[in-house]
Formats: sequence, structure tokens, C-alpha cells
Amino acid sequence: MYQLDYPWLLVLLPLPLVVWWVLPAHRETSASVRLPFFKEVAGAAGVTPTAGSVVSRRTWPQIIAETLAWCLVVLALARPQFVEPPIEKVEPQRDLMLALDLSQSMDTVDFTAPDGSNHARVDAVRTVVADFVEKRKGDRIGLIAFGDAPYPLVPFTMDHRTVETVIAQTLPGMAGPRTSLGDAIGLAIKMFEKTTVPEKVMIILTDGNDTASKMPPAKAADIAKDKSVVIHTVGIGDPAATGEDKLDAATLQKVATDTGGRYFFGGDQMQLAAIYDVLDQITPENQKSLSWRPRIELFHWPLGAAIVVLAVFYGVSGAAGLLRRRAA
Repeated sequence: MYQLDYPWLLVLLPLPLVVWWVLPAHRETSASVRLPFFKEVAGAAGVTPTAGSVVSRRTWPQIIAETLAWCLVVLALARPQFVEPPIEKVEPQRDLMLALDLSQSMDTVDFTAPDGSNHARVDAVRTVVADFVEKRKGDRIGLIAFGDAPYPLVPFTMDHRTVETVIAQTLPGMAGPRTSLGDAIGLAIKMFEKTTVPEKVMIILTDGNDTASKMPPAKAADIAKDKSVVIHTVGIGDPAATGEDKLDAATLQKVATDTGGRYFFGGDQMQLAAIYDVLDQITPENQKSLSWRPRIELFHWPLGAAIVVLAVFYGVSGAAGLLRRRAA
């Protein structure tokens, strides 16, 4: 659509008429030839001299050309623009960090699929987490893998296809055989420090006990709370196991509670999928839409037309005057 950025300037259109009505006419005295004995000559001719003046009158072509040029100049001052269709940009208002335990125990084949067969824990995790990522279209998602130490696999990004591809390529033991839950939280906090979104959420999935962290999970959770990072924890291991393979449900529950999150336990693939459905509900899509309409300035068109009109008129009238003088 077309619009004027300063439409109120159109009130200037009748300004020349107002000036013509209100202000007095311009007077100019010009030099003339003095005639000796003028009074005597006038008396002999029986003429009484009076004050005189020459009033130059505008022709209709001049009035039309100058009026049109003035209208075009005022139109240019009103700043005509072509407003293009709106362009919308969606900004995420939440950063979501997924932390996956990829210790050697994730290769354990004890996870029951919906058809009743057993699969490795990591296979169930890949399927469920990839489906969860696909649903989070409005969030930036990052990915951390932790074992002996935490490793950032994907920084916060809206490219969810890349996140899904990396999840599909994860292997048990690729981060080491042990579990470093506290250090994984610490790494996530550092990655969250570079973001400016109002909501920061971390989801941790682990099947073992923290045996490799330099920072205790409880201490890391306190720092996360100070940084306004909400942590949800998901346990899929065996609470009755011993040593490295034992699921420390109490620590996971404390980490979640201290940061304002929730703790879940998934015993099989269906329960794990249900957990991520709940997480999808308690962290609903949160986006900020920005919209603007590009504008193309058009003031140079009426301004150029005004210059052309005046140039053509005065050029033609000047040439016509020159021809008349030569003919005389």
C-alpha cells in the first residue's frame, strides 16, 4: 500500500493563495530616462502627469505550471512511501538444555519397548528425546553429553534437525564409563550465561550414580538456582543396583526441587515417553513475535516531476520570448 509519512504537511497546499491575499504586493522602483523640460512638454500637450506603474501579469500556462510544481513539492515534503507486506520474526523466549548420560551403563539391555521386547537404554532415549525435540519448535535447544566429564555437543540453536542428528549418533561410553552429574550442571550454567532469554530450563536424563564430578550435584543445583535455571531430572536406572549403576533418586529429586523443577522416573519406554509429554506440557511454547513492514521512499518522484515541470515551462517560455524579439 501507499501512504504519506507526514500527511499533515498537505495543509501547506493553499499557502501561496494565503500569501497572495494577506501580504501587500511587491513594489520595485526602476531607473528611467529623464526628459528635459518635461513639465513644459506635458503642459503644451495638455497632459497632466501622474504616478504610474507596470503590473506584470501571469499567463495561464505559468499559473498552471507553478501550481502543479508547488503541489508536487508539498507532496514530496509529505514523504510518500510504499509499504510492503509485513515481515514477521519469531524470537524464542526459552533456552532448553538437554543433558544425556552416555556412560557405559546406557548400553544395558533392560528397557522394555511398547511391543514387550527389551532394548538398550540408549536406544529408548534416542527415540523419546528426538520426538521431544521435534515438538519444541519455539525453543532454542542445546545438547550436553556427560560421562567421565561433560561435553557440549550442540550449542543453543533453532536448528532442531541438527540436534536430532547428533542425538541419533550418540553411543554409550562415548563420554566415558562413569557419571559426572554435578559437572554437567556446571557446564550447562556456563552455557546459559551467554543467553539473554527470560526462561532457562535444563532436562537431565541419567541412569547412574554421580561418581566422577568435581562439583557435587547439590552445590551445582544451588548455583543453578541463583542463575534462575530450572532443572527437571529424569532417572531411568535401577534404584536397587549397587555402585556405579545405582540410580541416586534422592540426589536427582533434590536437584529438581531446589531449582523449581520436577523429578521423574521412567521404568520403560512408555513411561519415559509419558514423562517427556509431561515436560512438554509444563514448559509450553513461549515465543515473542516481532513484525515490521519495509518501506520504500518515493519522495524523489514528485520532487523530480516538479523540477521537470518548471524546467519545461521556463525553457519553452524563454525560447518563445527570444523568437519574438528576433522577429520584431
